[in-house]
Amino acid sequence: MTQHDPALLSAALYGAERALNGAILLTPTSHHALEELSGTLIGVEVTSLQLTLYLALAPGPELRLLSHCEEKPATFVRGSVEDFAALIASDDPAATLINGGIELQGSSASLIRLQQVISQMDIDWEAPLVERLGDVAGHQLAESLRSLFRWGEGARKSLQRQLSEYLLEEGRLTPPKLELEHFFEGVQTLSMQVERAQFKVEKLLAKAAARRDRQ
Repeated sequence: MTQHDPALLSAALYGAERALNGAILLTPTSHHALEELSGTLIGVEVTSLQLTLYLALAPGPELRLLSHCEEKPATFVRGSVEDFAALIASDDPAATLINGGIELQGSSASLIRLQQVISQMDIDWEAPLVERLGDVAGHQLAESLRSLFRWGEGARKSLQRQLSEYLLEEGRLTPPKLELEHFFEGVQTLSMQVERAQFKVEKLLAKAAARRDRQ
């Protein structure tokens, strides 16, 4: 089982929490939506990192990130880093929850509303994380989170590289290396399958166009 350094995890969560709340302060349009979610508790299990977190919405509005919580969350979601990246970047979070790889227990309404608000924020991860974790680890984790929030082909590669460096070297949050490599291989295999399918479609379209030209 993965062993997380409690002090390091606490520092990382505190830095991320400060970054999120700083973005909330700079986005007045989000205040009303987040105030409506006050008192909401969401549990999040990231299976590929063997990590469980809790997001608590407090009046203010303010978002708290907790590594432990005795209270049972109204919403609990479970998935890989890739699953959550897809959800964060989705224009239709409800459809992503239904069709994606995330397992959901409880109500989805508060999770969807929170995703809609946070996905529109410009979050400065760097300064709070560097302050808590130091220049190297803080910068690498900030890069990972930036990649997570702008999911795409380039971001997928960046997320793979940055998470690997942070988790296995600087962060000391050490999931089994083979497990992490298996996760990244799965992402790469899926990407290659999509590329091959696209190539086949392009070839078929080219053949169809050539036939039309000969007729």
